[in-house]
Amino acid sequence: MKKRQLGTSDLMVSEVGLGCMSLGTDKEQAESIIDAALHDGINYFDTADLYDFGLNEEFVGAALKKKRKEIILATKAGNRWNEAKDGWTWDASKAYIKEAVKHSLKRLKTDYIDLYQLHGGTIEDNIDETIEAFEDLKKEGLIRYYGISSIRPNVIKQYLEKSSIVSVMMQYSLLDRRPEEWFSLLNDHGVSVIGRGPMAKGLLTDKWETKLNEKGYLSYSEEELRRLLPQVAAESGLTMTETAIQYCLKQQTVGTIVPGASKIEQVQANCRASEARPLSGEEFVALQALTKFDKYEGHRE
Repeated sequence: MKKRQLGTSDLMVSEVGLGCMSLGTDKEQAESIIDAALHDGINYFDTADLYDFGLNEEFVGAALKKKRKEIILATKAGNRWNEAKDGWTWDASKAYIKEAVKHSLKRLKTDYIDLYQLHGGTIEDNIDETIEAFEDLKKEGLIRYYGISSIRPNVIKQYLEKSSIVSVMMQYSLLDRRPEEWFSLLNDHGVSVIGRGPMAKGLLTDKWETKLNEKGYLSYSEEELRRLLPQVAAESGLTMTETAIQYCLKQQTVGTIVPGASKIEQVQANCRASEARPLSGEEFVALQALTKFDKYEGHRE
């Protein structure tokens, strides 16, 4: 699988990674999905301490331990769960992040994290203190690089101005083009997008008809999707999955996309789609003309 440089870092990540949140709580099943990802050329694995309250990190760490030097391991922090493990609160303080990383390292069975990400963030955080925490962890050798996972424009701007982040994780797909508003600014700062949700909850797969529901998707109504998706499927001559993935990869701002997977077959389909021919310029423009270019309305200032 082709690789791309993540921001200004020396991390070369597979164009398709594995978003680990959907691995589930069966260790054997989770490890089989990870093994399939490795087999098909995925080297970027993205988890978080919040996923199944640390169990996800444990599964990922165990499955990747023998391949540690060959893979790029990413996790996240900032959501502080309670002792009962039935809820959590937001904590972006320096003290908490520096404590959280120790627990993640233990669960992941490693002594360093390639990409450590703030799992959210608000403009009310003490952002300077949060950045200081990540910079300390870099100096201590516990993390190689850091980024944020956020859709809030005001938060993203602050980190671009003040920090040395190499990536911003955002939900991004042909049906959620909101991040495109910020691609030029991210390019100017040498920061990559990590695109989560590229399949739009299955709507951008060949099984899209089974994924429709009365709630629609974001600003799309069910009826709009019923009209739109056949047009998307017909536009490029590729499968729907190939179209979805190749649309995201057409953007050089995108360092990697991280579809989740709860089955081996889903991993294999995503990896095959990454090897499909790229969209032509005409196809890309036509797909953009079919779909909405919405903007994030909140958290702008």
